[in-house]
Amino acid sequence: MSVLLFGSSPSVKRLLELKKGPDTTEEDRFWAEKAVKSLVKKLKKSGGIEELEKAITAQDPNTKCVTIPRSLDGRLQVSQKKGLPHMIYCCLWRWPDLNNHHELQSVENCEFSFNLKKEEVCVNPFHYIRVEPPELPPVMVPRIGTEIPEYPPMMEDYSQTVPANTDFPMEPPFCSSESPPPSYLSEDGDSSQAVELMDSMDLDSSSPNVSGDAEPVNYTEPAYWCSIAYYEQNARIGEPFHASQPSLSVDGFTDPSSSDRFCLGLLSNINRTQQIEMTRRHIGKGVRLYYIGGEVFAECISDSAVFVQSPNCNQRYGWHPATVCKIPPGCNLKIFNNQEFATLLAQSVAQGFEAVYQLTRMCTIRMSFVKGWGAEYRRQTITSTPCWIEIHLNGPLQWLDKVLTQMGSPRLPCSSVS
Repeated sequence: MSVLLFGSSPSVKRLLELKKGPDTTEEDRFWAEKAVKSLVKKLKKSGGIEELEKAITAQDPNTKCVTIPRSLDGRLQVSQKKGLPHMIYCCLWRWPDLNNHHELQSVENCEFSFNLKKEEVCVNPFHYIRVEPPELPPVMVPRIGTEIPEYPPMMEDYSQTVPANTDFPMEPPFCSSESPPPSYLSEDGDSSQAVELMDSMDLDSSSPNVSGDAEPVNYTEPAYWCSIAYYEQNARIGEPFHASQPSLSVDGFTDPSSSDRFCLGLLSNINRTQQIEMTRRHIGKGVRLYYIGGEVFAECISDSAVFVQSPNCNQRYGWHPATVCKIPPGCNLKIFNNQEFATLLAQSVAQGFEAVYQLTRMCTIRMSFVKGWGAEYRRQTITSTPCWIEIHLNGPLQWLDKVLTQMGSPRLPCSSVS
């Protein structure tokens, strides 16, 4: 590091020399040193400085936990910035491009990992691993002309129904804006609840019963993982936002040029009513969307709840596909899983073109701000809510497109009364 604040201790200097990544600005250098100084001060009492240096220089996950006291809200403040302590130090000494804490998972031998919510938090950067997206198997699709069922089972059409409502699932403890979502707490194979949720979906990951004359269709990640359109009641406002960053927020503010923020506050509408205007003022920080490890999470960071309709999430919990789930402030929910979708797609191929085509509903997620809709609300359709967004998941949609193109036209006849 080229610039050090006057009076830095030898321990601080050694740890700063081990820092990963370049310092792009003087502010970055200042912040990094403040973060290291803060940590060294805390570790002097526990004697963890030597263990931390050993872990970083040897890059050894078998080193001991290096712990600091957990604050009341779980975050650590460094020079006017607040963040989760394990993420701050993983950024400094392992992954400078780390986007958020959802990308981190603790190793098995870590006794004080952030997820355990103990009074001490381990900040050993080699006690965490970065979650990588799982490899999705190709879907085997019959060549055009191959026999497939003429009348496959059809998904229920719920587009015209009044959706049911459900409360936010509280077991296991999902409700914490400072904790990783439940998938990274339960998908290590130790949680019986995760197994029960998957069993309730009645999915079979085995190969579908298709003809031997089939071709593999692979999943590929698009440049923009999702597109988001904003609506006020039944009118779309402005142009869709195309998300290239794995983490982005949809908020009520006015930044016109950020790649990780879709700011609804700058969008104008000459037909906007007073009720819509009042609702928009309560969007605030809105919702943060994460696309990590092939999964999509929604975290409510507004002071008001958001309401989500995600068929993929609903199927995981055994709810009706149209169910609307309320996400309270400070809570996050997994709203899409690529692996679950891959299993459904492979099964649907064996059932025919129409069964595959109807999976397009799985790739669309609707979300309203402040005001909910459904059977338990005065507003029973989302187009009656003042402010809402529609999220299109581009990767799954493109995969569907490739599969449908390979399958050819549907076998069901189209008549004048269809």
